[in-house]
Parts: sequence; structure tokens; C-alpha cells
Amino acid sequence: MVDTVVQYGQGALVLLRLVLFGLTLGITLISFQAYQKRRSERLQYAFIGFAFISMGVAVSNIVSQMFTTQPAPRARLFFDMAQTVPFIIGFAMLYVSLYR
Repeated sequence: MVDTVVQYGQGALVLLRLVLFGLTLGITLISFQAYQKRRSERLQYAFIGFAFISMGVAVSNIVSQMFTTQPAPRARLFFDMAQTVPFIIGFAMLYVSLYR
């Protein structure tokens, strides 16, 4: 009984992660199209920001799938850092696009 609930929960989590990734790709596409129409510096920074956030979501999903068992602490730390960097860059670009 508990295994069935866990399996359904894991399936729902995978589905939610796919939805999240699809939404980030959609926002990235919309921001790219807006940048193509009006080539402003703000829209360029926004597009780059959303692209990096999409990359961060993808890397996070991959890392979470890789570590279903307990990894070596150093390896886990490296991958946790690697998945955080695209978010930092992405949100910094969004900040720049809104600040200017």
C-alpha cells in the first residue's frame, strides 16, 4: 500500500517537473519573440535571464534524477552548486532588465 502511494507520488512529481520545465521554456520563447520584435536592451536581458532560469530548471531535474540514492557528499555538493549557478545568472539578468 505504501509503495503504491510512493510510486504515484513519484509519478506526480515527474509530471509536475515536466510542467515546470514546459512553462519555463514557454516564457523563454515568449521573451525571445518580444526581443525579436523590439530589439531593446531590457528585452535582451530578460530573454537571457529566462533562458538561464530554464537551464537551471533542466539541470535541477537532471540532478534530482541522478541522486535517487545517497551520493558521495562531495559529488552532491558539486552538483548542487552546478544547479544553482544558472538560477543566479538568470535572476541577475532579470534584475538588470527591470532595473534599467
